[in-house]
Amino acid sequence: MGQSAEFGKFLKVMRARLSPEDAGAQESSGSRRVPGLRREEVARLSGVSTDYYTRLEQGRNIHPSKAVLDSVARALRLDAGEQAHMMDLLEHCASSAGNPGPVQKVRPALRQLLDAVGDVPAMVLGRRADVLAGNRLAYLLFTDFTALPAPERNLTRWIILDPSAGALFRDWKTVAAEAVGALRMDVGRHPNDPQTNQLVGELAVHSEHFRQWWAGHRVATRSAGTVRLHHPVVGDLELNFETLSLPDDPDQLLRVYSAKAGSPSSDALTLLSFGEVGADAQAPEPARRDGT
Repeated sequence: MGQSAEFGKFLKVMRARLSPEDAGAQESSGSRRVPGLRREEVARLSGVSTDYYTRLEQGRNIHPSKAVLDSVARALRLDAGEQAHMMDLLEHCASSAGNPGPVQKVRPALRQLLDAVGDVPAMVLGRRADVLAGNRLAYLLFTDFTALPAPERNLTRWIILDPSAGALFRDWKTVAAEAVGALRMDVGRHPNDPQTNQLVGELAVHSEHFRQWWAGHRVATRSAGTVRLHHPVVGDLELNFETLSLPDDPDQLLRVYSAKAGSPSSDALTLLSFGEVGADAQAPEPARRDGT
């Protein structure tokens, strides 16, 4: 495995968020000029020398063993998602600029499945949370992604930059921060991707919230949960969501939203389904960001 500057930055941010009390470290003597643990404290907790840990954090070209990385993860109190992200940063680092990836395609059978579950909102998300396809109810609930220019058919971009998303999600900050955390995970798995870099740059330019969350190196892996919405047509809804991995399409996810049977939210979805048709049930294939 190689080494990357992003790996070192991640370790530094994770170290800064921990106090000695949180980490179970014996307090070092002397005043603290920076927040969080000192490098020597992380090194001691990890069972490595301070020099070795310093080289890890500085992005030196060294090759830590899995045992060392596990020890560092324990010392920094990383959760499972953060530890996986740390490994991705180390394993998939790249020294040169990446090339645009292949155009993301949705299998016909998966499109048929979206139609078959037409009584609940469902979408197929690709790399960077690009919206590759969705059913009619998903577009009525959120927005008609098919009406957007191809580079803008991205769920994270819409959540953070579109005012209608801010009005729709009653817990917008939580939803948006988790979307940014998921984008962080994607960057770790696919570093130096031009389309991702363009998206990150656009979000950083236009959103102060995004800049703060991105600087915090937060990652998010929540695949299920609840969202609270205030829809302009049918009012308040509380929906459960499940995000399913697709083994034959490792960079695609199927996200389905549902309401408890007999609940006001279920009635609202039914009412919404009888509303004006706002979008075609299938999204065309997004073009590459370079226009090809």
